[in-house]
Amino acid sequence: MARKVADLRNAMQASAKAAPRQLKASVEPATQVEQPQTYPENPHYRPGRAKMVNVTGYFPPAVKKQLRIMAAEGDTTIQRLLAEALNDLFAKYGKPEIAPVEDK
Repeated sequence: MARKVADLRNAMQASAKAAPRQLKASVEPATQVEQPQTYPENPHYRPGRAKMVNVTGYFPPAVKKQLRIMAAEGDTTIQRLLAEALNDLFAKYGKPEIAPVEDK
């Protein structure tokens, strides 16, 4: 085992001598925060998700399956069903129903 370590060390030292690292002369300060670019420059940009956040939870697989079945039966989306459920929960606790329910 000692032989392999010595060979690796020698190879790394030879590589470092052959091509030494070049350090940047100056580092630009990260004062500006990059804003997400709009499509098509950023293929991940979705205008419908602007100013939205993801709310998640972990549940048994049967929960997801049932949600998918309900969405298919109601010709709607899981997101719409979740928005409806959140608004019902907010109403139950006397809070404003603020989850946007998208029209089809």
